[in-house]
Amino acid sequence: MKRLGIISYNMPHLKTEQLILNLHSRYELAVYALPFVNRPERCVLFQHRPNQLQAAHPREICKRFNIPFISAKCDEDIENGLDFYLIAGAGILTEKCLQGKQILNGHPGVIPAVRGLDAFKWSIYRMKPLGVTLHYIDKNVDAGQIISIVPTPIFPSDSLETLARRHYENEIRLLSNFETEMTAPNNPYQGIEGCESTRRMKLCQEEELKKKFELYKQRYCK
Repeated sequence: MKRLGIISYNMPHLKTEQLILNLHSRYELAVYALPFVNRPERCVLFQHRPNQLQAAHPREICKRFNIPFISAKCDEDIENGLDFYLIAGAGILTEKCLQGKQILNGHPGVIPAVRGLDAFKWSIYRMKPLGVTLHYIDKNVDAGQIISIVPTPIFPSDSLETLARRHYENEIRLLSNFETEMTAPNNPYQGIEGCESTRRMKLCQEEELKKKFELYKQRYCK
C-alpha cells in the first residue's frame, strides 16, 4: 500500500474530511496539520465553495481510522519519505518543504489560463473554459508541471450556484483519483494562453460576472 500525506490545516476543514474519507482505505495515510491564519471576512455576492468550516476536525477523523495526525508548526516539519502528498489546504509552501517530495494540488481552474485565487469566478469573468487541474507544486503559484485537466460539465439550466457546486465536486473527485489521472493523463487545453496569478475578486467584478453568465453558458454548453 502506497504512503500518502495530506497537507491541511489544524482545524475543521471540509475538503480535508472528504479526502481522508475517500482515501483512507486505499493508502497508508498521514495528515500534516498546519496552523491556520484567520483572515477578515469578505463580503461576496455568492459563495462559490461550500463552507469549509462545516466539517469534523481532522484529528477526530484520524483517530477513528488510526491515521497519524501530525500537528506541524510550519511546513518544514512535514517529513520526506512518502510516495505522494496532496494539498487539502495550505498557503504557499517554502522551497525547503518542497525538496524531496512529490506534492500534488487540484487547482480549480485551467492552468495556465486561470491561476491564483477565486479561479471559478475568474474563469467565468474572463470567458475561459472551466476545469480542474491536477499539477505538481513548485515554488511558483499554480505553475508546476500539469498532470491532467478534467473539464467541469456546464448545462443550459445551470445557475452560478449549481455550477459552482459541480465544479467543487469535480475538484474532490480529481484529487481522490489522482493516481488514475497520472496513469492516463488528459489535457484538452494544450496551448491555451496563460495569465498572471489572480487575487480575490472585487464586488464590482462579481456584478459583471453575473451579467456575463448567460453568455458564458452559451459559449461552453456542449
